[in-house]
Amino acid sequence: MTHRMNNLNLKRNSINLLLGFVLFISINHNTHAQVSFGKSELINDSWCFTLNNPENAQESEFNHDNWRVLDLPHDWSIEAPLSPTLSSCTGYLPGGIAWYRKVLDLSSLHLEQKAFLYFEGVYNRSEVYVNGHLLGNRPNGYISFCYDITPFINRSRDNVIAVKVDHSREADSRWYTGSGIYRDVYLITSGKVHFDQWGVRYTTPEVSTKKASLEVIMDVKNESAQGKNLTLVNVLLDAEGKKVAHSSESLMAAAGALQQGSAMLKVKNPNLWDLDHPYLYTLQTRIESDGKILDNTETKVGIRSIRFDANTGFYLNEKNMKIKGVCIHHDAGCLGSAVPKEVWKRRLQTLKGLGCNAIRMSHNPQAPDVYNICDEIGLLVKDEAFDEWEFPKRKWLKGWNKGKPGYEGSYDFFEEWSSRDAADMVRRDRNHPSIIMWSIGNEVDYPNDPYSHAVLDHGKIKQKVYGGYLPDAPQAERLGEIAIRLSSEVRMHDASRPVTGALAGVIMSNHTEYPGALDVCGYNYTENRYDEDHQLYPKRVIYGSENGHTMSAWNDVMSRDFISGQFLWTGIDYLGESGRWPARGGNGGLLNYAGFVKPRGEFRRALWSNKPVAYVGTTKHKGKVKNLIRQAWPLWNYEQGEQVKVLGFTNSPKAKLLLNGQQVGETKYYDKETGVFFWDVPFESGQLELIALDDKGDEMTRSTIATSKRSHAIVALSDKNQIASNRGIAQIEISIVDEDGVPVIIADDEIMCKIKGPAKLLGLEAGNDQDMSNYRDSKHRVHKGKMIAYIQATGEKGELVVEFTSPWLIDAKCIINVQ
Repeated sequence: MTHRMNNLNLKRNSINLLLGFVLFISINHNTHAQVSFGKSELINDSWCFTLNNPENAQESEFNHDNWRVLDLPHDWSIEAPLSPTLSSCTGYLPGGIAWYRKVLDLSSLHLEQKAFLYFEGVYNRSEVYVNGHLLGNRPNGYISFCYDITPFINRSRDNVIAVKVDHSREADSRWYTGSGIYRDVYLITSGKVHFDQWGVRYTTPEVSTKKASLEVIMDVKNESAQGKNLTLVNVLLDAEGKKVAHSSESLMAAAGALQQGSAMLKVKNPNLWDLDHPYLYTLQTRIESDGKILDNTETKVGIRSIRFDANTGFYLNEKNMKIKGVCIHHDAGCLGSAVPKEVWKRRLQTLKGLGCNAIRMSHNPQAPDVYNICDEIGLLVKDEAFDEWEFPKRKWLKGWNKGKPGYEGSYDFFEEWSSRDAADMVRRDRNHPSIIMWSIGNEVDYPNDPYSHAVLDHGKIKQKVYGGYLPDAPQAERLGEIAIRLSSEVRMHDASRPVTGALAGVIMSNHTEYPGALDVCGYNYTENRYDEDHQLYPKRVIYGSENGHTMSAWNDVMSRDFISGQFLWTGIDYLGESGRWPARGGNGGLLNYAGFVKPRGEFRRALWSNKPVAYVGTTKHKGKVKNLIRQAWPLWNYEQGEQVKVLGFTNSPKAKLLLNGQQVGETKYYDKETGVFFWDVPFESGQLELIALDDKGDEMTRSTIATSKRSHAIVALSDKNQIASNRGIAQIEISIVDEDGVPVIIADDEIMCKIKGPAKLLGLEAGNDQDMSNYRDSKHRVHKGKMIAYIQATGEKGELVVEFTSPWLIDAKCIINVQ
C-alpha cells in the first residue's frame, strides 16, 4: 500500500510513464463495449419482456410484474414455432412488436459522472426510453448505438429503461434476421471529460519487419463548463505485457468542445499480424489532468499492411496471396441471432481448419465478438453495410413461390440514415486488423430488382434479365449517385482500407458511376466478365465477392493473377431464403447449422488447405461427378453388390482406393477440371480407404470409412470440462456409434437431454434443414448420426451433469465443472 501511495505522489509531481502504467493497470480497462471511453458494465441480466404492444409501456409507473423475466441477448423469433403460413424469406418464423424493460439502480453514480446506454444491436426499428423520456430511435437493426442518459436519470431512486422493438414488418429481409435485443447491452459511466464514442483509433502508415509506425487519433470531449489542460498518454504493450512504445501529448480542451489529438508511436522489429501468426499488441490510451486519470481505454492492435493491385491481386504485409473467403450470415441455427461468442469461435476455427482465410459479413455489420475472434485467430474480414439501398428487393411473403413476390418492409429510412449507418459501421470496427475492405452494398444493382437501365434491351442481355429494360422502374443512374455519397462517407472515417461493393449486374453497372466510386470491385457470380472487364478497365481491381462452390469458379481465380480471390456462398448454412416447406433456410454451406463439416466442406479443404488432405465419401446419386460432391457422405452401408460412386477429395497428385485391404480399380491422377478422384465400386461390407500419394507413389495421408451395424450407443464429447458460472457455454457434440464404435451415419435416433446442476439447455441442433420441429425443448433427432447441444451456466457454481438417452441405446454423460 505504501509503495502504491508513493507512486501516486510521484505521479502528481511529474509525468512518469512507467509509474503511469502501474496506475493504469490498476483501474478499469474498457475493452468490452467497444465504445473507447468510460467504464463499461454489462447489463444483460433480468430484463422484463412482453411480446405485445401495451399502451404507456415506456412510462416509469407502468406495471410489468406479469412480464417474462429473461437475460439478454434475446431473439424472440427463434422461440416461436415454424409455420408454413409465414414467409420463406425469413425462415418461416414470425416477427411482431415487443417491449423490454429493466430497472437500474444508479445511486452510486457521483454528481459529476455521466451515464450512457450502449446497444450492440436491436432488430429493429427500436425506440429507447429512460424514465419515460424518449432517447431516440434506430431503425437499422444491425447498427450499434449509444445514448447519453444523464439528463433523464434519478440518482436517488430506481430508473426504468424501456425499449420498444417493432419488427411488425416481419418479412423485411431476404434471410432470417431475428427479433429483439439480440446483442449485448452496456451501461457506460464516465466523467465530463472523456474520449468520444469510438473516438480512439489507429492506423499503421509504415510497416516492415524492421520497424513500424502507429498513428493514434484521439477524439476528446470536454462536457464541463471550464477549459482543461490535458495530457494524452499512449502506452503500447506486446503480448507478454512489456512496454514497447509510448507517447505523451498536450491538448487544450475548450469547454463544451470536441477536439482531436494525435500521436505517433515507433515500434522496432514489430511482430506483424498475419494469418498464421495473428499477433496482437495492446494499446493503452488515457486522458490525464493535474495528475489524475480522467478516462482510459484499451485497444487491441495488429500491425500489418494491405494493398490491392489491379494486375497482381491482394497483398498482406507485401506477401501476395489469394483470398479464400466465405460469406456468413449472423444466425446459428437453433440459437437464432443471439449467438454466444464461444459458438462463433468454434465455427470460425472450423472454417479456418478447412483452409478458409477470409470472412464476408453478409450483408450487414455483425456482433463485435465475430470481429474479435477473426483478429485473434487470423481471418481476413470484408465488412458490409447494406443488402438494400433506397428500394427493397423481391421477397416471398407467404410460403415460397406462392403468388407474386412482395416488398413488405423496406429501407424507407435509407435516405435519412444510410450515411450515418455506414459511418457508424466504420467507426465501430476500424480498429480490427482483420478488416481489409468496407462494402457499401450487396447486389443493389441486380437488374430490374429494383433498378433498370436501357442497356438491358441490348442484344443477348435482354433474353437473360427479366425481359429487358423497364422504363418505369428506378433508374440505374441512381446507383452511382448513392455509391459516391456512401464511399465518401466511409473514406471520411477510414481511408486506410478500400471501399468495395458486391456487383450482381456488372454489365448494367458499367454504364453508371457505381464501379468508379469504388476502390475495388466485387463480382457476384460473373466470372465470365473477368477477362473482358480487366481489358476494358485495366485500373479496376476485381475479385469474386460471391461465388459458387464449383471447381471452375476456383480455377477462374487461380488462373488469373489479377483476381484477388473469392467468397463462397456460403460458409455456414443459415436460416431464411428458404425453399418450399419444409425447409428452414439456405443449406449451401461448407458447415451445416450445427457447425459440422459437410462433404462440400471436405472438398474445399482439399482445394484450400496447405496440409495433406484425404477424404472419402460415397453416393448412389447419378450424374456428373462435379454435381455429386455435396452428396458424398462418409457412408459405407449399401446393398450387397449395389453399384456405388466413391468420391475422393485430396490435394495430392495421385490416389488409390482400397476395399478390405485390396486395391479397387486403378490408381488415379488429380483432375484439374473437377478436383475429384472417383471410382464406381460394387458394394461389399467392410472398410473403404482412400490413400493419397505423392508423385513417387509414397503415402501422404489416408481416409477410412467402414460399414456400420445398428445404432448401439450415444457418444457425447464436450468442448470444455470447465465453464464459467457467469453464463459460460459448453458445446457438446453427440454422435451415434455401433457396437464396434463405428459412426452410424444413417442414424436418426431421437435423443433426450437431461441437465442436473447450475446450467440450462439453449438448444439442440442436428443440422437437418427439413426438420421443422421444436429446437428449444429437451429432445431432438440426430441427423447423419450427429447433433450438438448448447449448454449455458446460470450463475451458480458446482458440478454439472448432462445426460443423453434414447430407447435401446447406451446412454452418455458429460460432467462439467462450473466455476
